[in-house]
Amino acid sequence: MKRTFVLSLFIVLAVSLLCSPAFAGKKDPLANWKTKFDYSKAEYTYILSNISHPVIEGVAVGYNIRDALWKKSNGRIYVDYRPLAQLGGEKDVISKLKIGAVQGMLASSVASANIADRLGLVNLPYVIDTFDKLDQFRNDPELWGPYSNSAQAAGLLVPDITGYGLYGWATTTPVRTLADAKSVNFRIAQAPVNADFYKAWGYKFTVLPWPDVPQALQTGVINGLDHTAIVCNITKKFTIAKYFTEVNYAQGLFLHLVNKRWFNKLPKDLQKIFLEVIAEESAKTRDLTRKQHDAQVAKAKAAGVEFFTLSAADRATLVKEAGPVYAKWGKKIGADYLEKVRTKLGSK
Repeated sequence: MKRTFVLSLFIVLAVSLLCSPAFAGKKDPLANWKTKFDYSKAEYTYILSNISHPVIEGVAVGYNIRDALWKKSNGRIYVDYRPLAQLGGEKDVISKLKIGAVQGMLASSVASANIADRLGLVNLPYVIDTFDKLDQFRNDPELWGPYSNSAQAAGLLVPDITGYGLYGWATTTPVRTLADAKSVNFRIAQAPVNADFYKAWGYKFTVLPWPDVPQALQTGVINGLDHTAIVCNITKKFTIAKYFTEVNYAQGLFLHLVNKRWFNKLPKDLQKIFLEVIAEESAKTRDLTRKQHDAQVAKAKAAGVEFFTLSAADRATLVKEAGPVYAKWGKKIGADYLEKVRTKLGSK
């Protein structure tokens, strides 16, 4: 009786707490992207994961694919999209993706480099460093083909790619030149290729998971953040780091990864529709990302963030100092392939 009374009291208190004003005021962060159709009778469900918020165009593409694929497949495929790390961190989701517990993932380019060495190509400095080069890379079968097929050994397909802007340095002190950067401790992503070129550049850096970044910035553990202006502005990093150096050495990208076994089980007509929709929506999103970059930079400047652009001489220095990294990763990626990419994109 006593245990029953205690349990009943606990339930009453829990319900009261959930109904309190503090909880009632909580807004669903994904309310604007709710499904507007009945997917209960879909023949196939495609669980798609991402760690970020769909206010970023490269993340919102998951919902656009959901709606377009539902329409074009006449309700046969439902994309159960889970952004905001609902299914866990990228490392955990990649493991689930490989075994088929999750069927798809919009994985960051820095995390993807841990799946196959060739996927690290897009992180190399000044190789695919502009929006135009990204489109050229994606639309050239000679360049895109070897890249998109490189994860097949892990049981994954890479049908397309979207992004979240151009990488630079958000800092708490002005970095106008490479000399200024020597005094900064940069947070970089957990990717081997990024660590390699930061070592080659001779800058101090700390590898930190993304959730640890706000506290590290606030406490001064780091005073620089290697990321894009889109993400820095949207996630309020500019409230602490009020300077941004447009290094533009690479782009933040989301690689659309698909479990190959799941894809192969789809009927041929749905395979075709599936790939067509991903390609169409990804292309639209790459264009939207260009516009979002310009809009977020303008908003940040209006809010008082000061932007700097590296000189051509400083950029040339970064390319020169990255020489050993191109050589090392050329062996991993394929030296001839890397040479072809850099030559065709004018990145040499």
